[in-house]
Amino acid sequence: MNPGGDPGQARRGDGMFDGLLWVIGNIGRALANIVWAVAHPSQWLNLADMRQVARIIYYGGSVEFFFAVFTLFLILTAAGLVWRPLMWGVVRGLEGFANGLGRTVAWVGLLMVLQQILIVFLQRIFRVSAIEIGPFGYAFARDLSWWSEELKLYNAMIVCLCISYTFVQGGHVRVDLFYAKARFRTQKIVDMIGALFFMMPIAVLTWLYAWFFMWRSLVNPKVSASESLAAIERKGSLMRWQVETIGFSPNGFDAYFLFKVLMVAFAGLVFLHAIAVFYRALLEFREGPGSENRYLDRDPVGDAASQAH
Repeated sequence: MNPGGDPGQARRGDGMFDGLLWVIGNIGRALANIVWAVAHPSQWLNLADMRQVARIIYYGGSVEFFFAVFTLFLILTAAGLVWRPLMWGVVRGLEGFANGLGRTVAWVGLLMVLQQILIVFLQRIFRVSAIEIGPFGYAFARDLSWWSEELKLYNAMIVCLCISYTFVQGGHVRVDLFYAKARFRTQKIVDMIGALFFMMPIAVLTWLYAWFFMWRSLVNPKVSASESLAAIERKGSLMRWQVETIGFSPNGFDAYFLFKVLMVAFAGLVFLHAIAVFYRALLEFREGPGSENRYLDRDPVGDAASQAH
């Protein structure tokens, strides 16, 4: 009871306390879930058991999975604050992964150009209507319209899989109102705020939408984010792999489920790189201007590239 007090304020205080207890409880359960997952990998990685696949579908977009990732982030951050080389190691590892993936997938751009040239020559000059590839005795024949629409997949691969690589290379467009003229540590605070409150939330929201969107094109019966674990597990007994192969035209590209897989990969890469951005900004903030761009691996371009050779 709170005689003479504000009942609304008391209710708000109780709500904040309940919310705090909910977060702490989920972090505690996340620790238990992480230990169990590490100790029993065969029980949740068995993709031959469709009931287990149903659980993966549910937990991949669940509160439990979010708090497992969040708890690992808290543990890693705490350990990195105590032992700084660990945090630098995470930064170098994530940026190295982004660079390796981006530099590999970037070659898809060349493949896209060559395939487009081939399609134009075959269609306009030689009047060929289909392309057949037969490596190792296996024939793969598709109409030219299929190969033409497949170019969209190459473009999507470059956008989704080179996102963090472009960020490491400083290739993203920055709307700069005051950042360039701000002090060094002010810039690092802006980077940390951007990573925590913009990159991470957007990546999480994109993941939640894309996760079930992807699985709806891979299995049958269909699943949705609104279903409970019990409902999805019941579907697991009837579930089977059924990859959608529906094209927008009769002879057009029919593997659009790959775009949905790329959406999930995109969200995961953005979230992982947000960790790298936050850790680098935090370390540079603590260590001062002398640590700026430490271990940063950027490709030489223009005059720098010619001088490097």
